[in-house]
Amino acid sequence: MSYQVLARKWRPKTFKELVGQVHVLKALVNALDTGRLHHAYLFTGTRGVGKTTIARILAKCLNCEQGVSSEPCGVCSACTEIDEGRFVDLIEVDAASRTRVDDTRELLDNVQYAPTRGRYKVYLIDEVHMLSMHSFNALLKTLEEPPPHIKFLLATTDPQKLPVTILSRCLQFGLKNMSPERIVGHLDNVLKEEKVSFEQEALWQLGRAADGSMRDALSLTDQAIAFGNGNVTAADVSSMLGTIDRSQVLRLVELLIGHNGSGMLQAVAELAEHAPDYASVLAEMLSVLHHIAIGQSVPGAVDNSQGDGEKIKELAGRATAEDVHLFYQVGMIGRRDLPLAPDPRTGFEMALLRMLAFRPDGAPVEQPLLPGADQPDNTPPIEPVADSGVEHTVPEAPVDTGAESNPDSTANNDDLLQAEPAPVVETAPEPVAEVPVQESPAEAPQPLPDLAPQEEPPHPADMAGIYDSGMPPEDSAPAADLSQMPPAHTEIAPEPQVVKPEVETAPPAVKQEPEPKKTEPSAVAVNPELPAELPEKITPGNWWQVFELLGLRGVTGTIASHCELVSAQPDRIELRLDQSHATLHNPTHDQRITKAMSELLGHPVQVAVTLGTVVSETPAARRIRLKAERLQLAKDTIYADNHVQQLVERFAAQVIDESIAPRDPVNQPA
Repeated sequence: MSYQVLARKWRPKTFKELVGQVHVLKALVNALDTGRLHHAYLFTGTRGVGKTTIARILAKCLNCEQGVSSEPCGVCSACTEIDEGRFVDLIEVDAASRTRVDDTRELLDNVQYAPTRGRYKVYLIDEVHMLSMHSFNALLKTLEEPPPHIKFLLATTDPQKLPVTILSRCLQFGLKNMSPERIVGHLDNVLKEEKVSFEQEALWQLGRAADGSMRDALSLTDQAIAFGNGNVTAADVSSMLGTIDRSQVLRLVELLIGHNGSGMLQAVAELAEHAPDYASVLAEMLSVLHHIAIGQSVPGAVDNSQGDGEKIKELAGRATAEDVHLFYQVGMIGRRDLPLAPDPRTGFEMALLRMLAFRPDGAPVEQPLLPGADQPDNTPPIEPVADSGVEHTVPEAPVDTGAESNPDSTANNDDLLQAEPAPVVETAPEPVAEVPVQESPAEAPQPLPDLAPQEEPPHPADMAGIYDSGMPPEDSAPAADLSQMPPAHTEIAPEPQVVKPEVETAPPAVKQEPEPKKTEPSAVAVNPELPAELPEKITPGNWWQVFELLGLRGVTGTIASHCELVSAQPDRIELRLDQSHATLHNPTHDQRITKAMSELLGHPVQVAVTLGTVVSETPAARRIRLKAERLQLAKDTIYADNHVQQLVERFAAQVIDESIAPRDPVNQPA
């Protein structure tokens, strides 16, 4: 006996042998068992999902010699002949080869005659959408009111091409694509019955390559058996399909999450030995990142449709949400730009390198450098210099920065909490353009503070007055002005400078004649709503002021702006983040908020961010409210303007509300 391919050998012969399509089987089984049979059925779906198979099983159920039921006997002459494709009363028509109206009329001429062998004469028209419009018109009347011994079974992969008049005369059943899990389960059973050795990973590759078609999966399995000389292995299937192993893609993503650039390039070099399609590799990486994002947002929704569910969960626990979404976006853009690259490998490597280069953690901090912080590579580090009278100058644009010579980075902030503020070294105003800074006669050079270790900050118990609900002690000094601190909304970071110690000698020759100090508009826009001082005590009512002074940016700033203050203690501040923003939160942001708060207050403080329901106004909500109020005020001002009213009255003009925008307070002069 000649060899029979798996797709034909394992074609189901009863409804119980069918894999999937439960929604279709339930309707057909109930109709057959109760005798509620329609005269026309339409089966739709992509190739290889079981349209023709279900139609043949239905024809067998209708003509079984044991009676009409959902379980044909399979041994009578009618069942046997239908399985062998030689039943005289099952007329199978390929509409793709019989599209003319004459072919349809010839077919319908025999409808009036009774069946020869069976109970019903069944017309199975495959790819019915290929019929011409005249053929459809010729079929309409017979399809609507056929003789009682006629059943029409129509199948198509493109139901949109069918006229509405045909669709309205049929019961429609849409067959779904097979999931990779279902295909792998069926292939596992088939290969065990065929006594063929296989690897599970190879079945997953075949299941994904089948793209929802069980027939394609069985045909590919036949090819894999021949390719592997009776064995189905992952390496053979990968070579046969011309695809890369899924494990290689997972390794690339793992190296990317671990920020291992050298290992990632080495993996690409190993991948290049197989001459892969880099667009497909990038698409596979995007698929993995998509599953990781699902695992982070909705952990229970991670499925095993690709056979890597456990690995996806592991990577989701290691990566941050920002990294995953950034990698996905960069990968999408890289896939679009891949045809423009000098060669596919270069474009693929550049997409991976961009993912590493644009990580949030690798971005420069948008805050001025504080004393003791890391300096740029092109600037020598700032070190404390003894008052030896030797003047250290900068070749270009010398600037007085006496305050930065203090090695204690928290000296300025300690004044917020000490009973008697330590002397503050005044700094010259920032230079505008290229003009050197000029000193005012009223501001004589101050001697440098003693570089000896400063007095320890007071005990947290002594600072409780700044946090608790009571008033601060009467003998405590008022909070120092924070105007000397870098503005939180200033986007221009100061240029790296080398400290020049002040000495009680004559001013350097580079300085101009002193001019009276006067106030000039700053080159940088100033937000009038930005608080100038840190509140004496931190409460939910002034939490927005503290947030503005923190100067947080990016995702960390977004998280902090959506938090409300729960409690404030000398060494611990508790914030509550609304549950709707939980996907953005991770411990990294807590550490950044803690660092910024400690630098602002001048002493270590622990910030804890919990998830819950926010009941008070957050800084973000306050900004939205103020913006809405400014917009409403702008609208009221426009409508109240005399000129606008005259235009409306005389020319029937209309004011377009969408064109009205409030003036941004940041762009207003201070």
